[in-house]
Amino acid sequence: MKNPLILLLAAGSSTRMKGRDKLLELVDDVPLLRLMSTRCVKAGDCRVVLGPDQAARRAAVEDLPVDIVEATETDGMAASIRAGVDGVKNRAVMIVLADMPEITASDLHLLSGLYGQNLSPIIQAASKNGQPGQPVIFAPKYLKQLAKLQGDQGAKSILKAHARHVALIPLADDRALVDLDTPEDWAAWRAKTVTK
Repeated sequence: MKNPLILLLAAGSSTRMKGRDKLLELVDDVPLLRLMSTRCVKAGDCRVVLGPDQAARRAAVEDLPVDIVEATETDGMAASIRAGVDGVKNRAVMIVLADMPEITASDLHLLSGLYGQNLSPIIQAASKNGQPGQPVIFAPKYLKQLAKLQGDQGAKSILKAHARHVALIPLADDRALVDLDTPEDWAAWRAKTVTK
C-alpha cells in the first residue's frame, strides 16, 4: 500500500494577522511554511497548496521536493482541498494544515503507518485527551467527496457523515489542536514553547 499523499494546505490569506503572514513567521529561524513542508517531505510525497499571488510563500518552498498547486477559487479551505486532490487517483491523502507548528514528521509517520495497517479508512489525529484535531488521512474512496467540498469548513462534513469509520489517534500534549492564526496566538505560543 502506497503511503498517503500529503496535502499541506497553505493558501489562507492570514487576514487575522494584522498585516503579517502567519506562514512566514519564523520558528527556529525558519519560515513556518518551509518548516512544515520539510517535515511533510520527511514523511512522504508532499503537495503544497498555495493561493494565487503568494510569491513569498512560493519562494519559501519552491526549492524543496514538493509539488506546488494553486487554489484559485475563494471558498476557503474547501477550495484548497479541491485543488489538493485534483488529479489524485486511487491513493489516500493526508490533509495537514500549515499553521500547526507542533505537528512533527514523526507524527505524520505515525499516522501513515497506522493507516498502512488498515486500522481504519479515516485516521484523525487527536489531543492526548481524545479531542479531534489535525492532520487527517482519508482513504481513496473519499476522494470524490473531497473533490466536491464547498465552503470554509474543510472536510468536517465528511468526518461527521462517516464518524463510525474515523479512528482517533492521540498525539502528545495538544499538538493536534495548536494552530496559530493571530499575533496574540503567536506571542502566547512563543512565550510557552520550546520548539521541537
